[in-house]
Amino acid sequence: MKNKVGRDIPEAYLTDYSVFESTKIGNPVIQKAAPKVRVVKPGDEKLVASIEEAVERSGLQDGMTISFHHHFREGDYVLNRVMDVIAKKGIKNLTIAPSSLADVHSDIVKHIKSGVVTKVTTSGLRGKLGEAISNGLMDEPVILRSHGGRARAIETGEMTIDVAFLGVPSADAYGNANGYQGKSICGSLGYAKIDAKYANKVILLTDNLVGYPNTPISISQTDVDYIVEVDSIGNPDGIGKGATRFTTNPKELRIAETVNQVITASPYFKTGFSFQTGTGGAALAVTRFLRTEMIEKGIKASFALGGITKPMVDLLEEGLVEKILDVQDFDKGAALGLANHEQQVEIDASCYASPYNKGAVVNQLDIVILSALEVDTKFNVNVMTGSDGVLRGAIGGHQDASNAKLTIISAPLVRGRIPTIVNDVTTVITPGASIDVVVTEIGVAVNPSRQDLLDCFTDAGLPIYTMEALQKEAEKIVGKATPIQFTERVVALVEYRDGTLLDTICQVKD
Repeated sequence: MKNKVGRDIPEAYLTDYSVFESTKIGNPVIQKAAPKVRVVKPGDEKLVASIEEAVERSGLQDGMTISFHHHFREGDYVLNRVMDVIAKKGIKNLTIAPSSLADVHSDIVKHIKSGVVTKVTTSGLRGKLGEAISNGLMDEPVILRSHGGRARAIETGEMTIDVAFLGVPSADAYGNANGYQGKSICGSLGYAKIDAKYANKVILLTDNLVGYPNTPISISQTDVDYIVEVDSIGNPDGIGKGATRFTTNPKELRIAETVNQVITASPYFKTGFSFQTGTGGAALAVTRFLRTEMIEKGIKASFALGGITKPMVDLLEEGLVEKILDVQDFDKGAALGLANHEQQVEIDASCYASPYNKGAVVNQLDIVILSALEVDTKFNVNVMTGSDGVLRGAIGGHQDASNAKLTIISAPLVRGRIPTIVNDVTTVITPGASIDVVVTEIGVAVNPSRQDLLDCFTDAGLPIYTMEALQKEAEKIVGKATPIQFTERVVALVEYRDGTLLDTICQVKD
């Protein structure tokens, strides 16, 4: 069966899934789930001596689901350490459900091969793990969800977490924790907060055990079963690696400058506007260009959202942004900002982006700037699979934030000898119906459904192209791309944020 973005959905998945129909989710009535709670009476101790003891007390058994957060990104020490303990205890057939996975988590490959892990659900897959799964490592397809989609699945009980292992930079012996005190700060614990609320058992790992009560409280004692003190939970320097880099690339800076022109020419650039920037050099650089325009025109933003960077905190300190709603921090400066500014407010993943609550913050976004690995002539975006078809990216909040009033994709025509603007993306992650504008180094394409924006940008003198014309320009540079060869074996399922099946990813051919 073909879904609304033209992707063939194998019949085998039609029993468990509805196929993607629309980016407009509507107003369903849903029943939220609740965790099982072991009551803690006066005098009970939560602090345990080791990860081994915490695993034993949690009651973890074969076939259960465990979760982790990714706020340390490439600097995370918790997941690999916990998985090694679990493997030594002989526990098998686990589902791991981290909020995302990075290169640093390649050790999972050995646990899949040994049968410790048999299922994975996540937002991102990279490095050796992504390559191994793309080449058929797992019997069961990985389930890929956006950050909002993951929160929805947890809240509705579609995904039950039996035990959550959460690294926290600061905690007391009764379970009150935050992310911005201690030697290993990561800032917001927005993704961990949702796991702490809904997991049946919650284990905190910390390298900064402090006296009771530890405040401010990001994760509450009322949600925590056990606390383990370890030597280190992560390296904060690993948070800013990769996609969160600050660019000096002339092409990316040119794209960022054009994105800035698109924003300032739009009807949404006015006092009180809200915005979010995604990962990627050009998307992150926009913040710096936008600052100049805001100062010159006397425009202030009501709030900034998302993965927060130091330049966003600078806007707050300068009075150009009234508030920051912070679900994740992409550098140490942003994490420190959370500790220092009451207007920088920590929120959880559901508040950020779940489509199944009483109103997520993404519903209030005016402008969002996101990056892409590929964009096709129908405005569909791929941020998950590389030019070789291998899993090497993350959905993140891409689908969630793309429903803003003005959704902008920043992308070069080509990267090296690889086209970015293509006829059909390898994997649909964000449907073209959500995308309003695509900005490249040579010009701008506007979704035909947004004639209002086309008129604005034409009047502003911006270089306007059709997506078909941009694709031809990319083809002139690198020639026609050789189609990627896949087998028929499905290695990953891509959900839309409402849980419908958006695309499938097949094993790459040798």
